[in-house]
Amino acid sequence: MSNRLVSNAGLPDVERPAVAVIGSGFSGLSAAAYLAKAGCSVNIYEKNAETGGRARQLISNGYTFDMGPSWYWMPEVFENFFNDFGYSAADFYELKQLDPGFTIVFGEKDVLNIPANYQALEELFESIEPGSAKQLALFLDEAAYKYQTGMNKLVQKPGLSLFEFADWDLVRGVFKLQVFTSFSKHVRRFFKDERLITLMEFPVLFLGAMPEETPALYSLMNYAGLKLGTWYPKGGFGKVIEGMQKVCKAQGVVFNHDSAVTRLNVVNGKVTELSSKGSTTYYDGVIAAADYHHVEEKLIDTGLRNYDEAYWNKRVMAPSSLIFYLGVTQKIEKLGHHTLFFDADLKVHAREIYKEPQWPTKPLFYVCCPSASDDSVAPAGHENLFILMPLAPGIEDTEALREEYFEMIMQRLENYTGVAIRAVLDYKKSYCVNDFKSDYNSFKGNAYGLANTLMQTAHLKPSIKNNKIRNLFYAGQLTVPGPGVPPSIISGKVSAQLLIKYLNNK
Repeated sequence: MSNRLVSNAGLPDVERPAVAVIGSGFSGLSAAAYLAKAGCSVNIYEKNAETGGRARQLISNGYTFDMGPSWYWMPEVFENFFNDFGYSAADFYELKQLDPGFTIVFGEKDVLNIPANYQALEELFESIEPGSAKQLALFLDEAAYKYQTGMNKLVQKPGLSLFEFADWDLVRGVFKLQVFTSFSKHVRRFFKDERLITLMEFPVLFLGAMPEETPALYSLMNYAGLKLGTWYPKGGFGKVIEGMQKVCKAQGVVFNHDSAVTRLNVVNGKVTELSSKGSTTYYDGVIAAADYHHVEEKLIDTGLRNYDEAYWNKRVMAPSSLIFYLGVTQKIEKLGHHTLFFDADLKVHAREIYKEPQWPTKPLFYVCCPSASDDSVAPAGHENLFILMPLAPGIEDTEALREEYFEMIMQRLENYTGVAIRAVLDYKKSYCVNDFKSDYNSFKGNAYGLANTLMQTAHLKPSIKNNKIRNLFYAGQLTVPGPGVPPSIISGKVSAQLLIKYLNNK
């Protein structure tokens, strides 16, 4: 190619490199938008009928349910994406800061509402453990450094070599980043009260590992949640997906729904063709933003894969989830937008996810009630509930087990709210391991991707580049930078940059 892609945007289609993106979740949409902006002719292939991957919405009986992500943290990552294309997030959805950001239930009369205002947060800490307000300030000062370094430097790197981190600022700050320190030990340096420890540790559960095995680097999550705030896009996460899809279409991206990819044909170390729905199309490059394991296992030959089955079986996966989408015909005054039920032993539940995989004996669970903040997601006077229980990936999943745990969770939820929720349901749907597998080809039915343990951080994650196929790159929660919505958006951008570099140099 004689012309650089960044100057190719105005060329006729025949002269533009053709690129396929597999999957239309956050990472796929991000990759597609950046590729199209650089001058590529981009086609997205999505196996489901709707755009969004795990962030699809379920609309039924007057309810709009976010099927997956519900925590809007790190708002600047979303803003940066839209800014790169001449927009702002406000062009697509209204963003509201939640106050309280979230609630943690330790017992019927032991409840922490986490305020959006930092001074109020300090007062809350001090009321629980004298001296902890000062400790919180020290903890978050350290976390702020990790956040700025992590989000501005670490997550922007493709993780192809350890030498990427031979940046003087990173080398100088390696001890401040605490990559080799346990998150659990780090938190206990600052706080003694178990409730405060649980508050600080809960975000790492969404990273997919026990706090004892997660690097203290990830206290950056505490900074994101407690200092930058917990937000909500009115209409739900589907509005974010809708906004990103509009950005893609404005760049000329073509969407192919109900179009599961069945084969990547490779010639002389390059993908040349993609097969879907019985047709085969030529491409100059591919971004696989679908499940990494599925792409390697089902779409390319054995000798062309980065990793074999033994490798994948040794990976520590983030949890799967048992989810219930519920429509309730009356308001539930005691539920705010986000409520975490930690009225059970966190360590026992974590062990039953990571160490001794089984259905939990007494599970922790999370309830999202977006109708508490947004009248548009439920009929007037009704509530929209999303209930999630973390669960070991790859575990047996049956309707009988789902119902058993529904009853267990509802008993505790009804006791807390004082509302007989089961008697006033007009919608109910469950979602679990088998659904993650069938809808997303998810490895072992995981919900969040790869756990962020020390041995699965940065260049130790599955490579963003196929090492045997020059024009195949990966994006999403099974590669760098890791699980979560903001990292997935960044992953798409990084993978697109690598493919653009390849196309410019070929």
